[in-house]
Amino acid sequence: MRVDHFHDLITWQLADELRREVLAFTETGPASRDFKYRDQIRDAVASACRNTSEGFDRFRPAEFARFLEFARGSLGETQDGLIDGHERNYISGELFDRLWLLSKRALGANTNLMKYLQKCADTDDAPWRKTRKREPGTKNPEREPGTLR
Repeated sequence: MRVDHFHDLITWQLADELRREVLAFTETGPASRDFKYRDQIRDAVASACRNTSEGFDRFRPAEFARFLEFARGSLGETQDGLIDGHERNYISGELFDRLWLLSKRALGANTNLMKYLQKCADTDDAPWRKTRKREPGTKNPEREPGTLR
């Protein structure tokens, strides 16, 4: 699968889904009135998305892996916030279970990508730089001006 933008990454997609879920449950109910809790868990989960996207756009495996480490820390902080919210009865058992599973999936995807990038950095492999074979007589597959691809 080709990844052209950070939102194509499974780890970012899972973190973003978790972010949307956290925003939703902290929008109403007791969590919405505990400003410190609400802001902290929202910032933690948003940081996972921000660091993943920033690392991707740096376009170097070692740097990207480093930013994924930061994102992983933010996902861990989010998990702590989920536990705290559950203990304070801000999150029902069913919602907690769903968010916990989502956070574990996000951590797993993050870890797998981080290990891959660290391997690329250690071996000086840059798979995105490998040229693609073209049919003779075809134009260079550069993106068209004004398009995302």
